[in-house]
Parts: sequence; structure tokens; C-alpha cells
Amino acid sequence: MTNPRPRLEPGRAPAQSTRLLVALGGNAIQPAHDPGTWAEAMRQMRQTANVLARVARRGPELIVTHGNGPQVGDLMREAELGASEVPAPPMHVLGAETQGQIGYLIAQELSAAFQHARVPRWVIPIISRTEVSVRDPAFRSPTKPVGRFYSAREARELRRQHGWTMREDLGRGGWRRVVPSPRPLRWLEGDAVRAMFAADLGTQCVFVVSGGGGIPVVRRQGHWEGVDAVIDKDRAAALVAHTLDVDTLAIVTDVPGAALDYQSDHPRWLGRVALDELIRYWKRGEFAEGSMGPKVEAGIRFLRNGGRTFLISDIRSLPRALAGRAGTRVEH
Repeated sequence: MTNPRPRLEPGRAPAQSTRLLVALGGNAIQPAHDPGTWAEAMRQMRQTANVLARVARRGPELIVTHGNGPQVGDLMREAELGASEVPAPPMHVLGAETQGQIGYLIAQELSAAFQHARVPRWVIPIISRTEVSVRDPAFRSPTKPVGRFYSAREARELRRQHGWTMREDLGRGGWRRVVPSPRPLRWLEGDAVRAMFAADLGTQCVFVVSGGGGIPVVRRQGHWEGVDAVIDKDRAAALVAHTLDVDTLAIVTDVPGAALDYQSDHPRWLGRVALDELIRYWKRGEFAEGSMGPKVEAGIRFLRNGGRTFLISDIRSLPRALAGRAGTRVEH
């Protein structure tokens, strides 16, 4: 079967006006505890792509963002092991590498899923940069752990050689590098993608953008400079959604939705929730900072900035969540 190709005809009215951003994370790309083989990544992404093809058949303009935690950790380890022969690139360059790697993976599998489902769309990965402020307090107090665990001796040596900030994880018996996690201010490629949507290309292309929260850059002496930092991918997804006037932001994670008392024996899963109610839960600390907290915060920010619907779901439940029959759903 030949691939059904969309005809690029700027000016043609879109099939329908709904614009959906799906933020992939967790086992939508790589299952927990997976060794990270390319074959396993393809298998997992194939399942995710089949779900996204079902969603795309319903007609919404679709944008995809994704995380990169395991992948950038692997590249950091590769660079460390090969540093005696090949100079190790800075962390922001490794972030760019993961955007290419995962963008390629999504394009391969999603294009095949579109062909099988007869969805006439192209998949276009875009290397994306995210502006952060050089004055962000995160640069004074790095908190985001990255990479592997080290012994105390290794941590001292890395601090001396590279100036890394190292922090001991008492619960897991080792030291890790910590980097800043500044707030995203602007998606630099956003205006270009907005122009493509204005030309009605959103019904013919699926754009894969802002991988891993985007490559963090700051403005110095009239030009952009990459910095070693990690931008929270969910906060960056909310920024992308606002930039592109998205109607629905769906954050895909490992669990079927947000829950109250999540760490207890009897978590209370949230279905349809009012925005004010979700804000109350968030302010009283129901959602952990290292897991569901940034997702809920991103959803609140998205809705406050004009979005209509915010969803949290696992990948299998996404079509039902979009129909209001699964996941956590907040409307504004």
C-alpha cells in the first residue's frame, strides 16, 4: 500500500478546529527499568504511535512533545566513558542529540502507523530551543539530579575537574550531579510553527517539538548561548500549548490519571475535576514535586492562559480520555 500523502495547499480550510497537544512521557517512549535497547524503544513507540494514529483519524490538529530523561542519561554515560578518546560535549548539546534521536523514532513509527490507518499526514520533528533567564534563581541553587550515581571519591574528583554541583542521595547511597531547572520563558521556534499553522498546514503535518523541555538557552551579548540545565518537560509543554493556541493539552504518563493520597494503600483517582478544585488539591500538596506536581501545575497554567481542556492519562486510555471516559479531565 502506498503512503497516502497530504497535499500542501495553504489557504484550504481545516477539517475541524480542534488543536491537540500530546505530551509523551513515561512508558509511552521507554518502559521503566528497560535497558534502553533501540529494538525495545521501537516496539514501545509502535504501540504509542498506533494510539496516536487513532486519535489523528478523528481530525484534530496534532502536536507532540516528549521527555528525554533516560536517553540524555545514557548519552551522558557514553560521553563519560569515551572522554579519554572523544571530547565530551556539554549537556545542552546532548539534549539536542536526544531531540534528533527521539524525533526520528517518533517519525518512523508514527508515519508507519499513519500509513496503516490511512491518515494523510506527514510527521515533522523540529529541533527546539527554550529561552530561560540567566537570572533565574535555579542557577544559584541547582536541584535537578541527572546521570548516574557516584562514590564520594568520584564526586569530589568531578567537582574538582568540571565544577559540577554534586549532592548525596542518602536514601540510595551515592552522589549525583545536580543541575539547574529554570522556568521556560519562550519557545524560540514557536513563531515559525505558528506561521505554518496559519497556512493551514496543521491538518496535514504533525509537528514533534520541544523534546525534553527544549534545549535551554540564555541571551548573552546579543546571541543565544546554550546552558547546562534541565527544563521541566510538562512546563515546557504548557508553554508550547499557549504559543500555538492549543485547545486541549493531554499529558501522557505511566498512571491512568492524577490521584489524591497517591502513596497510600487507597489512592483516590480523580476523574472530571473543576479547575478551582484541582488548584486547592495542588496548593495543599497532594501532588508530589518529583512526579505529578509539575504536570498538574502545567495544566493549571495552560487553562489559566486560555486553554480549554487539560487531561492526564496513560497512553492506552488516551482515546477514551479525549472522549471524557477515562483519565483526569479539567475544563475551563
